[in-house]
Formats: sequence, structure tokens, C-alpha cells
Amino acid sequence: MEELPGIFPFTRGVKKDMYRGRLWTMRQYAGFSTAEESNKRYHYLLSQGTTGLSVAFDLPTQIGYDSDHDMADGEVGKVGVAIDSLADMELLFEGIELEKITTSMTINSTAAILLAMYIALAKKQGADLRELSGTVQNDILKEYVARGTYIYPPVPSMRLITDIFEYCSKELPKWNTISVSGYHIREAGSTAVQELAFTLSNGKAYLKAALEKGLDINVFASRISFFFNCHNNFFEEIAKFRAARRMWAKITRDLGATSEKAQSLRFHAQTGGSTLTAQQPLNNIVRVSNQALAAVLGGAQSLHTNGYDEALSLPTEEAAKTALRTQQIIAYESGVVDTVDPMGGSYFVETLTDEIESAAFEYIKGIDEMGGAVWAIEKGYMQDEIAKAAYDFQRAVESGEQIVVGINKYTEEAPAVKQVFRIDDSIRQLQIQKLQTLKSTRSAEAVEKALTDLEQAAKGSVNTIPFILNAVESYATLGEISDVLRRVFGEFRP
Repeated sequence: MEELPGIFPFTRGVKKDMYRGRLWTMRQYAGFSTAEESNKRYHYLLSQGTTGLSVAFDLPTQIGYDSDHDMADGEVGKVGVAIDSLADMELLFEGIELEKITTSMTINSTAAILLAMYIALAKKQGADLRELSGTVQNDILKEYVARGTYIYPPVPSMRLITDIFEYCSKELPKWNTISVSGYHIREAGSTAVQELAFTLSNGKAYLKAALEKGLDINVFASRISFFFNCHNNFFEEIAKFRAARRMWAKITRDLGATSEKAQSLRFHAQTGGSTLTAQQPLNNIVRVSNQALAAVLGGAQSLHTNGYDEALSLPTEEAAKTALRTQQIIAYESGVVDTVDPMGGSYFVETLTDEIESAAFEYIKGIDEMGGAVWAIEKGYMQDEIAKAAYDFQRAVESGEQIVVGINKYTEEAPAVKQVFRIDDSIRQLQIQKLQTLKSTRSAEAVEKALTDLEQAAKGSVNTIPFILNAVESYATLGEISDVLRRVFGEFRP
């Protein structure tokens, strides 16, 4: 029987009308320096027509250190915005009504804390939490595999994730509680098949963990989303996205999901950062356009397009606008949104979809036989497979077998790029001053009680999120909350 869009196994799309009914959300991943500076960029992007915010956090925030910690030296505000407390979150979204936008937060080991800050701010704004919409990445398994911003060992980390699942299913029913991420797996050097296989295998591990907690798969699986990379091989990427939907539908069904919403794989895509070149950076506009079109033809629900200068620095305002305009041109001028799954029925694309699905399921079968994704990660299996793929690609580039324009073919001497976006180290001093002011004005007694209550909860088996939220609302800092959990859970050492 011919497969139709919006119907199991969703190969052709998760909605029957796809973009004819509603375009994808156009996000621009942004965050740098202080909350005040990032807030200005968010207002600029919203004024230019972006339809969803996507927050990048700096490295100390990602790994649970306040800006005044020794480990934060040299990193504050560099690769994202520094968020030390609810006070910073209030500044980050000043003038923006959270109930009226969707927000994606790329945060993992400290996801519960940043989500609690977002909830606390929404409450202060008087928002209806049941209408709050957005995504928290909350995918710790890929951190052990590819990215490295973990804090705690896998087991307590999985507990925090399932605590978020449980809490949001009751309090924030429209919130996507996890964005299972293949993006960073691909950035680390994996193939398209490995990205798909390892991401879905991690997703399967989250499903099983939630089932073990006694959660209803039809409820929590409907709030799981995915985050995929989109690289240069146009048809391979389209086929990868189509295969992903079909595979996830089968995986969720086999684990007991009966609702179509729980079986549907919804995903955000981002163009490939590792495909961008510092040489001839304007060439990256073409690469990003090619990748964005593949993501749209593959049926993405949300899309971020990279700035052409990102191989050199954080994107300038001009580059961010060009990236957003790329999406808008595809949406309003290309005509590809007028037809649901334009590639459906193409012999090449359908065959490639089948081949990618088969190869990815072979990987998943092997991982299942090992004991599942957590076991495979702890033994270094996924990491080793990615390292081999990255080595093979680099060797192909160096031998000339793989052409990269401007790198090993059509090269030229070029002047240094003059306009790059740099973050000054003085940002750390500003954040330290804010922390000192916060600690001198908040109730020390309330903070101490909230942190003590959180420690007792973490030692037990109750859901930790209400206790983290209470700590956040007392203006305990991200570092203080993380340190409580470090004492209870320990730290992961590979």
C-alpha cells in the first residue's frame, strides 16, 4: 500500500498537509556575552522575522559553574550566554512574553536547572504554564559520546532526565522534554547512517528509562523531539530524515506506543557547522542554502541556518540576517512548500531511504545485543565508530578523493577577514559583580533551606524538579545547585 503523509510510519511527513498548513519554525541559535547583550540580539532577530528563539549557553553554564568559579576563567560568555541565576534569566528575556513564543534551549547536564529558571520566569510573567511551548535539549547520552559537557555519571543523569519527563507531563504538557540530538554526533565526524543509528538508539534508551519509571509512553513519547544535522550530500540528507521518521515509528510501536503523536518523529535541523570553511567564507552561503533546502525537503519542523562566518567567529549580525533570509527565500520563493513530500516516489530517494534505514537498523541491532545505548557508550563503542569515520573522511580530503571547494580544490590566497565577532574577557568581571550583588540582596536563609531540601530529595527517590524550582526561585545560583547534585551523584570520569 502506498504510504501517505501524516499516517504511520510517517515516511512522507508527520502532518498530512505539511508546510501547506504551517511552515517550519525559523530559529536562529543565538546567545553570547551577558544576558543583556543576548536580549538585544533576540529582539533584533524577532524584528527580522524569526519565529522561535534558540538559546546558546556558555561553557561554564553548560557544565554547572558560576561565572566566578576558577573553572570559568576565560570561558564566560564566549560560546553562548552566561546564566548564573534567575536574575540573569529575567534579563535574557526582558520585553519578551514567554507564553507568546517558542524557545529552544541547548542545554543538557544542567537542563533541569535552566528549565526551572524558565518556568520561574514564566510564573513571574503570569503565563499559563500549560500553554508554555518550547524544547529543552536534555540529551545527556550524546554528551558522553560526542560533546563532553557532562557532569554526573549516566545513571543519575538519566534520573534527572526522567524527572523532567514526569514533571512536564503534568505541569507543562506542551513542552518538548527532550531533543535527542544527532547533531553533535555528526559534528564529531560520524556518517549519516551512524548519526541516525546512534541518535535513535539513544532515543530508545530514554523510552526504556521512562517506561521503567512507570510513565505512559503515549504521553511522554509525544513530547520527545529530535535534533539532526544537515550536511552537504543533498539526497542522502533527505533520505536520512525520511528514514528517521519511519524507524522511530517502528521503535515506539514495538515498545507499546499506540497513539500517532507518540509514534511521530518531529525534528529540528541545523545546517552543518563542520562543513563550513574559514577559507572563502562566502562559499558557505551556498553550502547553507543547499543544506537548508535538503532539511525542508526532508520535512523538518524547525530549522536553524548557520552564519557564513561561523568558521571564524560567532556570527555577526549581518551573517545571522543572511542565514535567516535563506530560510525565508526557500519558504516564500522556491515553491517547494506547495507540495507535501516533493521527493516521494523518486526511485533514487525511495531506494536511498530504504538503504539508510536498513544500515541504521543493523547498527541498532548490534547495540541492543550489547545491552543498549548506555552500555555501548560506557564501553566506548559509539565513540570508536565515530572516530574511525572522522579519520576516514579526513584522509579522503587530504588525498583529494573528497573535494572541498576552497580547501583542496579551487583554492586561492585571500586577505584576512576583517569583521569578526569577539567576546571580551571583561564580561566575566561584569558577571562576578552581578553575582556579588545578588548574594548580598537575596535571603541567605531561604537559599540554604532550599539547597538542603534539594540535597535530601536527590538522596531519595522523589522527583527533583520541584526542589530545583524552589531553589531557583530563592535565587540560588546555577553553581550552587549543581554543587549540591555533585555531592550526591558524584562526577563522571571517562
